[in-house]
This record gives sequence, C-alpha cells and structure tokens, in this order.
Amino acid sequence: MSNRLNAIRFLGLATVILVALLLLPSRGQAQAAALKRITVSLSDVSINKIPFIIAENEGLYKKYGLDVVMTPFSEGAARAHGIPDEVPAEVREAVRNANISVGGGSPGMVGKARAEEMNDRVILATTDHIVHWDIIPQKNSGITKLEDLKGKRIAISSLSACSGTIALIIARRMGWDPERDITIVPGDYSVNALKEDKADALIAYEVPLAMAMKEGYRPMDLNMRSWNEPIPCNGVWASKSWAHANKDAVIAYLKALTEAISMMKKDKEVAFRAIAKYYKISDREEQQVIYNGAEEMPRAAYPAVDGIKNAMQLYASPGLNRYKLEDFYDDSFMKEIEASGFIDNLYK
Repeated sequence: MSNRLNAIRFLGLATVILVALLLLPSRGQAQAAALKRITVSLSDVSINKIPFIIAENEGLYKKYGLDVVMTPFSEGAARAHGIPDEVPAEVREAVRNANISVGGGSPGMVGKARAEEMNDRVILATTDHIVHWDIIPQKNSGITKLEDLKGKRIAISSLSACSGTIALIIARRMGWDPERDITIVPGDYSVNALKEDKADALIAYEVPLAMAMKEGYRPMDLNMRSWNEPIPCNGVWASKSWAHANKDAVIAYLKALTEAISMMKKDKEVAFRAIAKYYKISDREEQQVIYNGAEEMPRAAYPAVDGIKNAMQLYASPGLNRYKLEDFYDDSFMKEIEASGFIDNLYK
C-alpha cells in the first residue's frame, strides 16, 4: 500500500511541477535566456529510464546548456505501480507535444505504422538492446520452465510494449501460435495481475519484479540474457527534421544521457538516489533488483538496429511495411559524439 500511495503522491507532484514549469521560467530569467529549452516525455519507471532521471538529478542537462522540461509519468507507469489510469489532461498534452519522447522502440514503431500519414519520427538512441526480463509465475502454480506456459495466461502491459514483444519472442522460440497456444493478457501490468488471478504468469521488468519479490513471488529460473535476442526496448524518439534543425540541442541531450550512463555504471549509488527520489523506492534490496537490469546497458547508446529488425518481423503489417529499416532510426548524432572521443573520455 505504501508504494501505491507514494506513486499516487508522485503523480500529483509531477503534475504540479509540470504545470509550473510550463507556465514559469524554470531557472530564472538570466538562466532561461542562456539555456536551450526542450520538452521531453518519459514513459515509465524501468531501469532503462534511470539515466534520463540521473541526468536531471545530477545537473547534466544544465551542464550541457539545456533547460529540460520533463514529464516523468504515464499510464504505463501508473499501471506498473498498481494504480488507475488517471493521468491528468495537462500531462497527456505535454506528452503528445514533447520535442523528445523516451519510450519503447517497438510501441513507437507500431504507433508509427498505425498512423494514417507517414511521419519522420526516428530513434536517436537506445538504452536497452536485448531481452533480459523475468517471468514471475503464480505461487504454487507448478510453472518452472517455458514449456509450462503453454495454454496459460501471461500478463503484459500491451502487445506492442517491450513485455508484449518478449511474449511474442517466447512464442516464436517455442514454436507456438501466440493467439492460440498462450493467452496474452494486456493491461494490469503489476503484481496485482497475479494476486487477483488475472494471469498465471507476469513478464516483468525490474520495478514489478522488485515489488512481486517483496510479496513473496519468485521469478522462474530462466536466464533470458543467454538468448542474446535483440530488442529495441527503450528509445529516444524525435522527429528527424526537428532533430536536425536543432542539432546542437540533440547532441547536448545525448551527451547528458551518455554521461549519466557512465555515472551509474561507475557508482550505483547515483542510480539508487534517482530511484529513491523519483520512483519513491528506498528499500536497498529493491533498489538493487532494479539496478541489476542495467547490466547490458551500452556505453554508447546507439539505436538498436538489430532490435528494430526483429520488431519489424514480429509486428509485420501493411502499415509497417510502408517503411524501410532506415526510416526507424538515425544514428548520426551518436556517431558524431563517439567520433569526438567524448565517450572514451568518460571512462578514463
């Protein structure tokens, strides 16, 4: 209950802060004139979002000349905390109009494919490249291996989200029809899906995993990392035309992200501070469970091209087939940053 209440309080606080930032100068008149303001939507509360929070928490955006107005909550985050989809209208509006959106690559691709008109939104960077999540079965269910999932209900956030992508990958690996051999249950993406018997198993990223383990659930003994299955699980999205028209701001934003990744790799306490402040999770064991999900986070967060290819196969449709692979990403910004020696210098 404390996690639920904290999440609700955080949602309200995020809304108040967002409205204040949108209406008032965020750093004072002198700084506002010097810093480039950009708006960013941050979709949920998994470890692959923590570098963006660290960049704010540790002053990296300001260091690189940016005034970043960030919306750090969404419907997906609310569900992960087991609270209703009651995100205020002003937050929804800010998410829709953000210059940059940070969220799953596959849902962004599916959304782009479903749009009536073709658009130039692309992935500029990715902080999660391979499948590494966990499957949490019901207590005493007898589900101990992948084969046991056949015919079972599997809870995810949505079919196009990373959890849905992993469900499709599991079905493909097992030779199953994802519509007949398993029942994919979208929506309630939290330990509540198990507690309320809405599903037999939950595909969980780090936050639901930590919460479920606190309530006595245990993940299957399954190392998805060993599959080395590529996935575009968290991307920095922007209009390609906007990004190139605002190249200096994009480079600055990606530098802040890259330095934040280096900070959390070198000192996990930096990540723990961000988890405690923004996600309201202060228990050290829970923080460690969440932090463990960053093991494969790349130093250079290039767009996950192999993951994009994989998603194009998993979600093939007439709408998606209108686009070429190159229409989903632009790696020129990360290439420029790496070529400058910036990333190597962070680890010296």
